[in-house]
Amino acid sequence: MARVLILFAHPGQRHSRLNVRMAQQAARLDGVTFVDLYAEYPRFNIDIDAEQARLVAHDVIIFQFPIYWYSVPALLKEWQDLVLEYGFAYGQSGSKLSGKLFLPVVTTGGARDAYREEGSNHFRLRTLLSPLEQTASLCGMRFLPPVALFSAHDSALDGRADLHIAAYLRLLSALRDETLDLNAVSRFELLDDDALSRVDILRGVTPNPADMAPSGLPAGSNSARMSE
Repeated sequence: MARVLILFAHPGQRHSRLNVRMAQQAARLDGVTFVDLYAEYPRFNIDIDAEQARLVAHDVIIFQFPIYWYSVPALLKEWQDLVLEYGFAYGQSGSKLSGKLFLPVVTTGGARDAYREEGSNHFRLRTLLSPLEQTASLCGMRFLPPVALFSAHDSALDGRADLHIAAYLRLLSALRDETLDLNAVSRFELLDDDALSRVDILRGVTPNPADMAPSGLPAGSNSARMSE
């Protein structure tokens, strides 16, 4: 059984419509270590040794956060700058994270159509998350397609929220139980609602060509606002 670590970073939890619900459900799963970074480090005084020890003790590293200005929230960036040190995460003798899985789990305020070259944000979501992908690569981790929910503000009203949370929990369980076919999943550009709703990705069935990366995922409205 794989050891799963979720590092949750949300500076505006009182306004959250989805991410906090996802976090609460994920924290209850057996075999999952859940850390609320903003609760743990309200003044950004990150315990580097403790965080590095957490990373070493787990097999799957998950960053769960809302998109803030096309990037991660400030504390999560600070965490990366301090914890992923030369000699620990990369560089000479820096192989402590080598072989681990890395998964971003994100929500956006904007709709799918905003996140494409012709959309209002001009870039695909996977492209905007490329710094995390390269960080994982430099640290020797295997990057998995980001889990993404677009238009998170509306997800409770249109019925997507409960479905997304349930799918997220199934994915976490599959990662923990090591039943996820990583090669099949890695062929997706994003693990969005459509991809997550398919039991076949958990069983290792090859995704449809239209869903493979890079794909023409439809994408929707404005988006630098926080996701939920």
